Amino acid sequence: MEYEFYKALEILEQTPNTLKQFLSNLSDEWIFCNEGEDTWSAFDIVGHLIHGEKTDWIPRLKIMLNDSETKTFEPFDRFAQFEESEGKTMTQLLDEFSELRKQNISFLKPLNISEKDVAKKAIHPSLGEVTLKNLLSTWVVHDLGHIAQISRVMAKQYKNEVGPWAAYLSVLNK
Repeated sequence: MEYEFYKALEILEQTPNTLKQFLSNLSDEWIFCNEGEDTWSAFDIVGHLIHGEKTDWIPRLKIMLNDSETKTFEPFDRFAQFEESEGKTMTQLLDEFSELRKQNISFLKPLNISEKDVAKKAIHPSLGEVTLKNLLSTWVVHDLGHIAQISRVMAKQYKNEVGPWAAYLSVLNK
């Protein structure tokens, strides 16, 4: 499938509701479980998504659309959520993510991103030259990847409980 602005919005608009439906009212055992040392829980992942809403997608889009000759992104702190989420509940994180995403979509929609716009370029600090199409497509895939990650982390909590069916459950073997 090729990138299309309104098809991308379909996913971006649904992610907060998907996460809210999936993660609300779960016990701490589900919210804070992970896959071992240096891995993330659902709580950590939602915090990471919040940090991206604040510092990644729209700020980088603004850089790409501005008329400045210097179009270089600031590095993204992939671990900022550990400090920023401290002391919050999952409900608070889900509400914050929903509100930030709503604000970002409200900013994004009226821009009417054109084919000319998606070809605009900037410099990513570790990837080099990227286009706006790359950025917007990555936003969608980033959401989907973290939804899959949350499912995988939670599924692995029962890896030892499913017995011989583990051989048929690919989510447990990745």
